Amino acid sequence: MGPTDSGPDGTTTGRDGSGPDAGTDEGGLLSYRLRRERRLSSLYATARSLAALGEVDEVLTSIVRHAHELIGSDIAYLSLLDAEGNLTLRASAGTISAEFSSARMPPGIGLGGRVIRSGAPFWVSNYGESDVVRHNSAFDLLVPNEGLTALLGVPLLVGDRAVGVLFAADRSERPFQQDEVALLSAFADHAAIALNNARLYEESRESLQRLREAYRTIEEQVASVERAAAVHEALTHVVLTGGGPGDIARLLVEHLRGAVTVLDRDDRVVAARVCDGPPAATAREPARELLEQARRTGRCASAPDGDGAVCSVAVVHAGGSHLGSLSLTRSAAPGSADVRMLERSAQIMGLLILMRDARVEAEERVRGELLVELLSRPALHPAQRDRALARGVDVDRLDVLVVADCPGKPTSDVVRQLNALSPEWSGLAGEYLGRATMLLRADDAEEAASALHRRLRRALGVPVLVAADRVDGREWARSFGLTWRCVEVMRSLGATDRGSATVQYAMYAIVFDPKRAHDLDRFLAECLGPLLEYDRRRSTALVATTAAYFAQGGNLSRTARFLHVHMNTLLKRLDRVGVLLGDGWRSPDRALRLHLAVRLHQLRGALDGEDDG
Repeated sequence: MGPTDSGPDGTTTGRDGSGPDAGTDEGGLLSYRLRRERRLSSLYATARSLAALGEVDEVLTSIVRHAHELIGSDIAYLSLLDAEGNLTLRASAGTISAEFSSARMPPGIGLGGRVIRSGAPFWVSNYGESDVVRHNSAFDLLVPNEGLTALLGVPLLVGDRAVGVLFAADRSERPFQQDEVALLSAFADHAAIALNNARLYEESRESLQRLREAYRTIEEQVASVERAAAVHEALTHVVLTGGGPGDIARLLVEHLRGAVTVLDRDDRVVAARVCDGPPAATAREPARELLEQARRTGRCASAPDGDGAVCSVAVVHAGGSHLGSLSLTRSAAPGSADVRMLERSAQIMGLLILMRDARVEAEERVRGELLVELLSRPALHPAQRDRALARGVDVDRLDVLVVADCPGKPTSDVVRQLNALSPEWSGLAGEYLGRATMLLRADDAEEAASALHRRLRRALGVPVLVAADRVDGREWARSFGLTWRCVEVMRSLGATDRGSATVQYAMYAIVFDPKRAHDLDRFLAECLGPLLEYDRRRSTALVATTAAYFAQGGNLSRTARFLHVHMNTLLKRLDRVGVLLGDGWRSPDRALRLHLAVRLHQLRGALDGEDDG
């Protein structure tokens, strides 16, 4: 309880001035004991009545009604914590306005927030003037309308966790006695238990209802399975024998007649069957609107197709992913049993697709693991070599390494496409150090890069960069480093959609070959050393200015516009370059070396993620 809201002598007194220490005569003490016994008796009686209740709302209403009677306050109300931690009023006794009832107190605010935070009772004799609680402006506007002045709150504790607050309030200023606080706290303990029991009872009842509904659903499904036992057995046989879309389409045509069309996840026809006798129909793709309706609802959708026939569509999905669809077209509308058969066939189709995808993913995972082992540990164990041979891969003949980069698609999508292509090249594909990588056999690295680029570009539908490197011996890891850095050089040079061998970028190999890093440092130091040192010490941009000058073909006007500087500024910078490098820096031989040096410096900065300016 806040010391600023206590009586002037630091004690707590009742409304009539009585308390545990009130009165020195024996009659006053006896009156106090009788009043305490009545309150305790009322507390036990109300606790027993609460224990007999089952509905949560009924328990809440009973709690505030009994609290109102026990304490004798003008108003009693109860607020519970919601999922966001707000205190929301759930029940009240006394006059509570509609605006007050709909108010929510944010976490940690007001007297209730303090009670929740401390897990202990707290009261103020005048809420509006109290400065020991955090006020909420919206709530404070409602307090005068309701006339709330003195306010006592006690926590509703379930174990050590506060789930709400029980309030007693008066419309006149006054302190709360210690026995009032203790009585309301004791009652709140009983009320919390009753409320928790009511919640558990309600949850149990809802769980029982769900179980009953699930049981009814199971009964309906069992009856449906029994009615379609023959189809179910046939579909099971398709699964066990590794059948495909054509087998399912054939079974549906045999039992439902008409025409059946199977679409894949990209809405391409993968199977179509038509019955021999009437009622026959032509196999066709379902209308786009009907297909979208089936996808949206997840259930079979039917509609006339305009030629006197009825088209029914069931989508194939699993785990929220669209995998395809089955459509039935015939003269008669499908009955409920036919709809269930079509939907069950779609489920089986989804199972077949998942099984196929699982096999493909397992194979991709094995191939990816083998690729990582080759790049990280060239000395293979005989068992690993056997695993590769079982997949048609002779690791001793893997002589080309490819890295593909496609910013418009996740790396996993690029790897999936490389895995699909790897058997054609007797190779392995996977993700290595975040890059889509492939090891393969090829006579010409340039042709392999071009062919893979065309295939990936067509499959992914977006620009892709592909670089290939001829592996020297078993130096796969070195080739990987060269290849991915070559891809970065290609992108820095403006290429966004092409396939090439690293040899085509031989003049830039000094940038992306780690073994030549020392040569690059020496070359840059010889050509650009004074400019680099000057830029470093003075925070200038002489190297960037020189690069722009060469990029603009030595044209001063274009260079100034490119750099967004005045012509005089450009001339001063170029004069400084001449001072640092010598007057002959623009001669053909020196200009060629200097131009190459600034370009290599820029490329290395792009590879290393540095600013070359």
